[in-house]
Amino acid sequence: MRDPKEAAAVPVAGVAGATGAMSAAGSAGAVAPGSGLPGSAGSAGSSTASSPVSAAFLEGQVGLGLDVVKIARIAQILERTPSFARRVYTEGERTYCESRSNPATHFATRFAAKEAVVKALGTGFSEGIRPREIEVKRTSKGRPYVVLSGRAKEVAAHQGVRELPISLSYTHEEAVACAMAITEESERAREQRKDPLAELGKQFKEVRAILDE
Repeated sequence: MRDPKEAAAVPVAGVAGATGAMSAAGSAGAVAPGSGLPGSAGSAGSSTASSPVSAAFLEGQVGLGLDVVKIARIAQILERTPSFARRVYTEGERTYCESRSNPATHFATRFAAKEAVVKALGTGFSEGIRPREIEVKRTSKGRPYVVLSGRAKEVAAHQGVRELPISLSYTHEEAVACAMAITEESERAREQRKDPLAELGKQFKEVRAILDE
């Protein structure tokens, strides 16, 4: 069963002015290339990510990323290639995962989170972004959040990302992560977007007022 504290969302660190949280994420956008797995040319072709989804930014919209990782696949990679953990995860992430009774599950969950984040940014692991530059941490209450550094932080800042909340979960077989890249532009568009029902009601009242004159 999933860890209820893992299945939470909080803002990104490393992006100025980050606030807020995500309630849900999902998209039918194009798959972002560049999986960090050994022997993989991209997430779409990886046997680890069984359901990778991403969405690049559209005007006034947020970037969404979803990744599903087979836990057994990550366990095999960790056993076969010990350097994988050092190359992909920060020291803090390794310390946390290795302290758990089922390390592979937590390694897989964090790998899914890294993939989800680069998909939300619309880049994949390209433009010089490295997996270790996307670190999953936990608050004092156990909620996960993302800290960006290096090139990942630069790309997010260039895109105007002010929030990057994540949501993590897992089953006995799969780890799942969602990420949402919220830009200042998307926030302005949301604030300016009119509620169609409210607008219809307003127009109806105006018409009634004219008829009643």
